[in-house]
Amino acid sequence: MKEWSAMSPVAVKTAPFKFDNVGSFLRPAKLKAAREEFKNGSISQDELTSVENEAIKELVQKQKDIGLQAITDGEFRRSWWHLDFFWGLNGVEKSDVENGYNFVDVETRAETARLTGKISGENHPFIEHFKFVNQLADGDVIARQTIPAPAQFLAELVRPENKAATDAIYPDEGELLQDIASAYQTFIKELHEAGCTNLQLDDCTWGMIVDEEFWKSMNDEFTVESLSEKYVELNNSAISGKPEGLTITTHVCRGNYRSTWASSGAYDKVSDELFGKENVAGYYLEFDTERAGGFESLSKVSGDKQVVLGLISSKVPELEDKEDIKARIEEAAKYIDKDRLCLSPQCGFASTEEGNNLTEEEQWAKLQLVKEISDEVWGA
Repeated sequence: MKEWSAMSPVAVKTAPFKFDNVGSFLRPAKLKAAREEFKNGSISQDELTSVENEAIKELVQKQKDIGLQAITDGEFRRSWWHLDFFWGLNGVEKSDVENGYNFVDVETRAETARLTGKISGENHPFIEHFKFVNQLADGDVIARQTIPAPAQFLAELVRPENKAATDAIYPDEGELLQDIASAYQTFIKELHEAGCTNLQLDDCTWGMIVDEEFWKSMNDEFTVESLSEKYVELNNSAISGKPEGLTITTHVCRGNYRSTWASSGAYDKVSDELFGKENVAGYYLEFDTERAGGFESLSKVSGDKQVVLGLISSKVPELEDKEDIKARIEEAAKYIDKDRLCLSPQCGFASTEEGNNLTEEEQWAKLQLVKEISDEVWGA
């Protein structure tokens, strides 16, 4: 077990919040243009960073103006919600592959994270990214850091395109799991020392496990139960002994790319492990379509953990009906106390730099709707 350094005891706000957001935002046109110019070699890294800094400052102000209590950098320095974090770990490289991830009617860019050596987590570039957004926080808001869950990293490393490279470096899976957990512990320690009090683990693995199509491509060595147990054990190991004062939550998704999705299935098959045993303070859960099933599995959420209902879609510009959303909150409250519920969009607005199919104005209208409903249900 790693030794975590404790910060001085201070009163901090803790997530989740009644009005909340998952984290990523649509990239403004000037940022997209700068990133393209950097790829083409027409501007330097310093020039790109300057554009990113200004875009993040403007984004943070908009988040404050709308009333969010946890701000993020919108993932503006990333191309992917998950791969950029993996590339920042030691022993990992960016690699092109033949095929991207399959979403409904679309395939993503074909990139991955592949091992080049043993994994470790020191000196991750996200630490400096966090320090920048943290200096924009104040007494009314906290800075949130979002990263992919350890289970998501494992899933990437055992993709068919990556398995040979992973097995060559880690013939013993036990050592692989131990090093993933240790790398995350190192990152979390450094992040906490940088002032972070709220870490969110984004995790699409659960959305895949509950999808029937996913299992058609798997061999018989895995079951829903065995894979669920492995993922929970890995995630819990990575956050074990977390620093005092650091709130860790998780976001569960079924894919979010250019307003499309990748998997379907209710939480029921994994609720015992995910909701009962994962040692997080809260869950940001996709519930905007019937693909996520009903609310019955929320009865498995253990202890005093919070649940953020992702009832507002970040994929479409149309605004949901307030009364319909309120009715769904009441339906969820049949299975978990309403005081333990919160509200947010079902996912970020731009899990990758391409973003979903709506405008920035429509993005903020969605969040305004979330705020209004939250205030009316739980009080401003």
